[in-house]
Amino acid sequence: MELPEIRLEHVTVRYEHRDVLSEVTLNLNERRIGIIGANGAGKSTLSRLLNGLVLPTYGEVNIGGLSTGKHAKQIRRDVGFVFQNPANQIIMPIVADDVAFGLKNLGLGRDERELRVLSTLAELNISHLAERESHTLSGGEQQMVALAAVIAMQPRTIVFDEPTTMLDLRNRLAFQREVAKLGQRAIVVTHDLEILEDFDRVLVVTDGRIAYDGTPDAAVAHYRQWSHA
Repeated sequence: MELPEIRLEHVTVRYEHRDVLSEVTLNLNERRIGIIGANGAGKSTLSRLLNGLVLPTYGEVNIGGLSTGKHAKQIRRDVGFVFQNPANQIIMPIVADDVAFGLKNLGLGRDERELRVLSTLAELNISHLAERESHTLSGGEQQMVALAAVIAMQPRTIVFDEPTTMLDLRNRLAFQREVAKLGQRAIVVTHDLEILEDFDRVLVVTDGRIAYDGTPDAAVAHYRQWSHA
């Protein structure tokens, strides 16, 4: 799978006279990228820039040559987003219907939608949940269903905002295994530093700026040193 370059050029995001992100310039090409930092550092804002959920106050975000300011709808088909609380992302009362929901907007016929849903659930080893009522799912099951709904749309990049916050250890490890298997690029905002061990690159966000950009070991060491300073 060819992955589109993500480029941020001199990006500043300002809310109520305060810069949440300031002068961020990045090229993101790797398959597995982590984003870490303290609460309020700007991590979630950075992640939301990547599919147009947040637009820059100044600067520009380009995904595969397309600007989020001009092509947000097209970009959201190529950059999926999994939110911290999956219950907020699950819309339909039955799991299979929820995974199929976004596919209608792609103009797929019923048979193709059903095939896409079944293959996606099988890929994530949750075929047994297809006919379950969404409100009966555990936190770990909800997270996998939310991921399935995104994967079914076949984006080339998936952004995760604190995906393991609500998961116990068993479900966290299961989620980590599924992310490792993804053919898509995964960009993961997290406080769970252990899931970043095999990543290609980790960014440390501090006070709205990229304070460190490097390998997982070095980035985590920098973040821990800063946290204890």
